[in-house]
This record gives sequence, structure tokens and C-alpha cells, in this order.
Amino acid sequence: MDIRDASDLIFTKLEDWATTIIAMLPNFVLAVIVVFIGAIIAKGARNLIYKALRKVTRHESLLSLITTTIHVAIILVACFIALGVLDLTRTVTTLLAGAGIIGLALGFAFQDIMANFMSGVIMAIRRPFEEGDLIETQGSKGIVQRLNLRSTIIRSLQGQIHIVPNKEVFENTIINYNTHGKRRIDLECGVSYGDDLQKVKEVTLKAVKSVNNVLSDEDISLYFTEFGDSSINYVVRFWVKFKKQPDFLQARSEAIMAIKQQYDENDIMIPFPIRTLDFGIKGGEKLHEVWPKENHNNSEN
Repeated sequence: MDIRDASDLIFTKLEDWATTIIAMLPNFVLAVIVVFIGAIIAKGARNLIYKALRKVTRHESLLSLITTTIHVAIILVACFIALGVLDLTRTVTTLLAGAGIIGLALGFAFQDIMANFMSGVIMAIRRPFEEGDLIETQGSKGIVQRLNLRSTIIRSLQGQIHIVPNKEVFENTIINYNTHGKRRIDLECGVSYGDDLQKVKEVTLKAVKSVNNVLSDEDISLYFTEFGDSSINYVVRFWVKFKKQPDFLQARSEAIMAIKQQYDENDIMIPFPIRTLDFGIKGGEKLHEVWPKENHNNSEN
């Protein structure tokens, strides 16, 4: 093949390409219009869906993920339609098949991550707790700092940060102390055997009712629970307003101080533990009974 034949072949190819481009120009313009319209629809759909989902959840990460996914999906659909307009159906089929295989492989490789992700999505929609709530789950108790799409960040009452995978939180029990805005305190104590129990009950309930944070519309109850070694024990139960842990601690502290003050004023005793010591081998022998025997034996020796 000489140079002239080669140049003729090149010009023929270029002419064929130019003819094809000119023939496909209307389709190309239509494909561009389809992609442009798809981008406009995607932007409008993203804004509408964001406003609609905003009424369901205020989790910004979840909102951004969902709206971005829908936005990209609409644009991809528009691109596939544009490729079909350009008579590139085989290319579209190849891309979809490749995307399916890649998605299946990623699903198996990152199934734990996907489980945490889906758990985070469901919790963001159902909202079993809000940021700032005091919760307890999987041995972690503290204030919710943030709910990510992969994990829940909890600051313990001692200040440590616990990062709990969403799957563990979602699949196990969650105790939310802020759900009802109130919390019950079970305060245990004991009085001496010589005290009048009816008087003890009246004085104790009066003391608890004087605490500022106690809810007056909830029952305040006292139950004697057992005959202890040195005291008759009881538990007094009352409800307090609860927004944060210091509310609970302060109410319990004030109740203890109020009960102690009322007991002092009414001559009710909270007894110290009493222990009986045996000084003999057989037991039941007192110190003054054993001591002379030991001195007598020592003097004989």
C-alpha cells in the first residue's frame, strides 16, 4: 500500500465519521436536552424530598444521603436514556451489568457496614432517642452526642466517649430516661426496732413531699421491706421532673436531707449496724467472763 492509498483510506474513514456525526447530530442534541432536563428534575426532586423528609426526621446526615442518592439516581437515569437516544443500547446494558456485579460484591464485602448503615437509617426515622437524651444500651449509659449513619456516640456520666455500632443499639434494648420527662426514685432506708412504724411512715412521706422537684400529681408510696440485722428496712418511692441526670441526683440528695432532718426532729433513729462478739471457744461467752480465766491460767504458769 503506497502513501496515496493510505491517505485515501484515512479520508474515507474521516468522511464516514463526519457523515455519521451529521446524521447523529439531532439525536446528540436531543440527548443533551434529556440530560439537561434530567438535571433540572433531579434538583427539584431533591428540594421537594428534603422538605418532605424534614417533617419526619431532622437528622442532617440522613437527609443529605437520601436527597443526594435520589439526585444522582435521576441524573443516571437521564444519562441512560440519552445513551439510548444515541443508539448505544449495548453500552447501557454493559454498564448496568457491571454495576450489578460490583454492587453484589460490595454487598458481601461490607455487609456489617451495611447493617450498621441500615440500622442508623431506621433509627433516624423512628427516633427512639434524640441528641441530649440520657440512654442506656449494651452496657453503655450516658448522654447521646450524635447519631451517625454507622454508629451512636454516647458520652458517659463520667465523661468518656462510647462509640456503639448502630446494629448493636438497634437490635438490643434501649432505655431512654427522657421519654416521659419524669423519673422515679426508689430510696431505701431503715429505722430502729423501737420506733413506731406508723409514725415513721407519716414523717417520711411528709419529708419527701417537701422536696421541690417532687411531682405532686404522682403517688408517693412507702413500703416496709424486711426485718434487717439492726433495723426495719423500707423503700420510699416518688417521682421527680427529669431533663438531665443532675435533676435526679439533686432530688435524691434533698430527699435524704429532708428525711434526716425530720427524723432528728421527731426522735426517730436510723440505727448503726450492731455486731455481737463471742470471746469463748463455744460461743456466747462475754469478755469479762473469759478474761479472768486467762489471767488465772497465766498466773499459774
